[in-house]
Amino acid sequence: MRMHVKLLAAMAGGLLMMGQAQAKPELLDKVAVIVDQGVILQSDVDDMMRDIKSSALQAHQELPSDRVLRKQVLDRLINQELEMQTAKRIGMQISDAQLDQTIANIAGDQKMSVEELKRQIEKEGGNFESYREHVRTELTVGEVRRIAVGRRIQVSPQEVDAMVKQLNAQGNQNVELHLRHILIEVPQNADSKQLADAKDRADKVLARLNKGEDFAQLAIIASSGAHALEGGDLGWINANEVPTLFADALKGATKGQIIGPLRSGAGFHIVKVDDIRGQKTVELKEVHARHILIKPSIILSEDKAKEELSQWRQEILDGKKKFEDLATANSEDPGSASQGGDLGWADPSIYDPAFKDALSRLKDGQISQPFRTSFGWHIVQLLGERTTDATAKAKEDRAYRILFNRKFNEEAVAWQREMRNQAYIDVLEDDK
Repeated sequence: MRMHVKLLAAMAGGLLMMGQAQAKPELLDKVAVIVDQGVILQSDVDDMMRDIKSSALQAHQELPSDRVLRKQVLDRLINQELEMQTAKRIGMQISDAQLDQTIANIAGDQKMSVEELKRQIEKEGGNFESYREHVRTELTVGEVRRIAVGRRIQVSPQEVDAMVKQLNAQGNQNVELHLRHILIEVPQNADSKQLADAKDRADKVLARLNKGEDFAQLAIIASSGAHALEGGDLGWINANEVPTLFADALKGATKGQIIGPLRSGAGFHIVKVDDIRGQKTVELKEVHARHILIKPSIILSEDKAKEELSQWRQEILDGKKKFEDLATANSEDPGSASQGGDLGWADPSIYDPAFKDALSRLKDGQISQPFRTSFGWHIVQLLGERTTDATAKAKEDRAYRILFNRKFNEEAVAWQREMRNQAYIDVLEDDK
């Protein structure tokens, strides 16, 4: 294994190009990190460093030294490379059609066409093809994480019942916390000295925070958490969905409060409550929809599947065919085809993100243009919308999602640590 990797490094360490016979060789790129059977190039590191600096400049955020920032960037890229290698092993691929649909959705959210989004990216000095591949990577990593971590999670009926009781005890309050997080990592099977050193570092970080130093900058400098490069920003989290480790400590927390260090298997955690918000009532919005699903195959291409759905949509609009008849005869969703494609009333959040997004753009009775999800190509018709009080079933579903999300966040950290511990990782010297 290592001989193979070293050979790979020797071959990929420098890519040379000769302009003319007498020209001096020019170094185009080099390997920054060897990760199992893959590599991270210096250009990957430079690109992410540049993007972070550009974002920080726009947000008026002060960054640490390039040396510290580079370490955080390398950690992020190593995790990403390991996740992409996992995707390759399990055959996970994001098709061009899925990618095009996602980018169209991104452009639509910014009230732009894809062409306008492309022009904006190029105007800011970016490359649209690189942007496309970045989005593809993000989609792949997200899907791999969902599959790999999801398999590790079990939520028992007893846990759901207990969470429902907890939600009922809270009345109608739905408190959300905007959290920031710093993790001082501890190696697996750490000895007493390593534990003491990590605790000392955590105490020093906490002391600096209590003196008024910026939490976001210290997170970039000191944190080993997944969101270090975002200043430790975990975003808004339902108070019931925070990791179990933080739950008790955050009860009754106030805006601006800093809590920690809290010990876990991963290390010592420091958490800041950036803000708190709550809603007195929570209403459940449901949609009634029906759809037709076509799955591309070796025989049926992506373009052909899309073309067939476009033709059926037009025939429905022209009154030549009925939606339910076409769904019954052609839809490849076994759960709804026999019902004329009818999905019944449902919380839209249960659907694939692209499916949910397509529904959100429709008015009652409208039929979408063909769109791609991870299941295949669809057309969907919105039959109605309603807002209801949370029923007992809805509360159970919400309790399950809260428990699943809480466990997912904890398991994702453990999964990444296990991958890194099992991988061969060699960070090469930066001689810049």
